[in-house]
Amino acid sequence: MEVSVIRSCSQATNPKTELGFRNSRFNFGKFNEKLFSRKPNSVSFESPLRRGKSGLRITAQAAQSDPLPKSKSSTKSKTLNKVRLFAGLPLDVVSGGTVNQFRAISAGLKALKLLGLEGVELPIWWGVVEHESMGKYDWSGYLTIAEMVRKAGLKLHVTLCFHASSQPKIPLPEWVLDIGKTKSNIFFKDRAGKPYRGCLSLAVDELAVLNGKTPMQVYQDFCESFKSAFSAFIGSTIMGITMGLGPDGELRYPSHRGFAKSDTVPGAGEFQCYDKNMLHLLKQHAEACGKPKWGLGGPHDAPAYSELPTSNTFFKDHGGSWESPYGDFFLSWYSSQLIAHGDRLLSLASSVFSDSVVNIFGKVPLMHSWHGTRSHPSELTAGFYNTATRKGYEEVAEMFARNSCKIILPGMDQSDKYQLKESLSSPESLLAEIGTACNKHGVRISGQNSTVGAPDGLKQIKKNMLSENLNDSFIFQRLGAQFFAPEHFPLFIEFVRKLNQPELHSGNLPTKEGTTTATDSVHTRSNLSIHMQSA
Repeated sequence: MEVSVIRSCSQATNPKTELGFRNSRFNFGKFNEKLFSRKPNSVSFESPLRRGKSGLRITAQAAQSDPLPKSKSSTKSKTLNKVRLFAGLPLDVVSGGTVNQFRAISAGLKALKLLGLEGVELPIWWGVVEHESMGKYDWSGYLTIAEMVRKAGLKLHVTLCFHASSQPKIPLPEWVLDIGKTKSNIFFKDRAGKPYRGCLSLAVDELAVLNGKTPMQVYQDFCESFKSAFSAFIGSTIMGITMGLGPDGELRYPSHRGFAKSDTVPGAGEFQCYDKNMLHLLKQHAEACGKPKWGLGGPHDAPAYSELPTSNTFFKDHGGSWESPYGDFFLSWYSSQLIAHGDRLLSLASSVFSDSVVNIFGKVPLMHSWHGTRSHPSELTAGFYNTATRKGYEEVAEMFARNSCKIILPGMDQSDKYQLKESLSSPESLLAEIGTACNKHGVRISGQNSTVGAPDGLKQIKKNMLSENLNDSFIFQRLGAQFFAPEHFPLFIEFVRKLNQPELHSGNLPTKEGTTTATDSVHTRSNLSIHMQSA
């Protein structure tokens, strides 16, 4: 596949596509061993036009075609321009202070600009910036990216990642892991006592476990250093900052460890309350409630990670322990600890950036497996006390509203009909439920996809953009081999092309023979026309 972006010789130009690189040429295919693909694909910006063996051509040119005739229907069309579109950069775009695949990233930014995207999302890792020792920061690689984005005329959404990544492997700072070797209770632990080294336990937020400092102090120092280093970009190029809140950056407990296979029915997950500090908090709460025996540990009749909810009695739909007085006691405490943790971090971020023209975001997971049951096991183990009889996301939305923060919801590419029936999963109803809570409290919603290439994923994203589930921005995750693959990239281009087009019913579309259609050449607001070509 070859993707070419060529400047037209037309005298009519548009500032959005006049990028000043008529005589420049860049190719992804020659240096994409790590980032994009091992396949002989290429993406190029060139003049004059060169044809590949087969491919997709994106041509920037003046919009001269006649507009679509006005509809005689009384049905109003709805546009999608209320939602700003971003694309996520690769997770490992920076390592050791160096930008990986610099030329490929530079060319990719130009492609995204020509497609009309608002900007890109940049993950900034605690383990990369503050790798060697506490207080020693290296922002150099990320500053290079910020400058590249600014020069490309795009906006930047930054995600501050205080967690680790397993693929690609990006651990927590080396000095934090060293502390954890002798003080494993700085990490979450499951019932078997196995620590989760992907982030710190929320129970140590305000304990001086990091060389005499609390994690909250360390997070604040990190944010202050970021603010100082990127002062030239904040409010102009950087318009949004997502505060990492837990595993994978999300506000949740690490109740599911590892990656579940797509064809496997997911388990219920496991409660994460067994590190020394979580148990201490639970004990205190139980004693304060006059139930000291309830503070000895988590539910004894709850299943393990991969076990089905029906394998034990806690999550039984009728008569399960979750509906008992003990169940209410534990689940209320468990969820309140998570919400308090999110409140501390979002309050910190709002305070640090209070004098900056920037929006603060936090990410909440879409734990949709088993949502069709009464107990909602996956949500409960992740820390959301949301069941068929209790609206648990009201408290979450209220916390975001209190801190004037926006919420990011992933999984907007997931639809009910493609879920395993055995998992009683319903991403659509859960998304609507969270959306209702956010709208009630005036919290604006940004979306993300869960994967590249989900069945009818782009169609589902567009559906959510037209609903009240999404009213701020969408971050498409993420650039890489799958993103630029021949089976995905042309569909993404068509998806972007339609974002600012009206939703028209079949009766609104022109039927006159010879009329320009989407399969021929459609001029978008940014003067991009898209052509499929083959040898």
